[in-house]
Amino acid sequence: MEKIKTVNSLSGGKTSSYIAANYKADYNVFALVRTNDKKCLFPDHKIRQQVSDRLGTEFIGTLEDNMIIYTMLDLEQYIGQKIDWVTGKTFDEIIKKKTVFNDKGEPKVFLPQSNRRYCTTELKLEPIKKYWLDNINEVCDMRIGFRANEMRRAKTMIEKLNKEGLQSDKFIVGKYKNGNNKWELKDWRIPSFPLITDGIFKDKIEKYWNNKPVKFAWVNNCVGCMGASAFYIKHQYSKNQNKIQWFIDQEKKSLKDYKRAWRIDGLTYEQIISHNSQIKLFDDDFNECDSGYCGV
Repeated sequence: MEKIKTVNSLSGGKTSSYIAANYKADYNVFALVRTNDKKCLFPDHKIRQQVSDRLGTEFIGTLEDNMIIYTMLDLEQYIGQKIDWVTGKTFDEIIKKKTVFNDKGEPKVFLPQSNRRYCTTELKLEPIKKYWLDNINEVCDMRIGFRANEMRRAKTMIEKLNKEGLQSDKFIVGKYKNGNNKWELKDWRIPSFPLITDGIFKDKIEKYWNNKPVKFAWVNNCVGCMGASAFYIKHQYSKNQNKIQWFIDQEKKSLKDYKRAWRIDGLTYEQIISHNSQIKLFDDDFNECDSGYCGV
């Protein structure tokens, strides 16, 4: 029987990078969230062009921490294996795609929220699925970076599998004569959780990366994730003001058109950043729960 292909799904954080370094795979794939907003321009022109070349499309900037770009470049050198970078439409384009129009033809911006997080699907999962269709197109073992204390997250993913233990999704496989997309349901991956299997916790991962030649962002997620805590958003504003301003600008449009904020509690990002913090916040004050911690 032919050996099933293995894929490491990388997020740019220490956990999935640990998997890449310690569990060799046939493919390593990283999905990057992009923006068209030149106020979020990635500052290094040469690296920006390098990322554009890897993605096969223009890279202006990311709504993740800029350090994640250096993380992935460092990680590829460290593991001595190619990492394939993928991306979908920009976040700006995804929001525009989800915008609805009233009977007068006026746009109403419909933002994702934590209970309808279409951004994770569109910006992370869909590009990975397209990569799978173009490069593998058979059921693969895709390793997911859940640690040994995250069995509940793994259980949630496992519960969505079909009776054969496979994840099935719809894929665009062509076009009809009228131009509409032709969809097909395909079994495509078996999620596996090597860190849970091998009892790997956060402390071991942190210790592993100590003094290794890979730079990491203080958190790997969209800087303005709608599932994040208010304190996290406030702290991100002090570090990534232009990027948080992008989230504020999108929210203002949505509040005007659709009365929809990023957060389901209705607290706006503008209210969050205008609030005076009584304590000084540090990167180590936050964990994955504070930052929204989305994954694929």
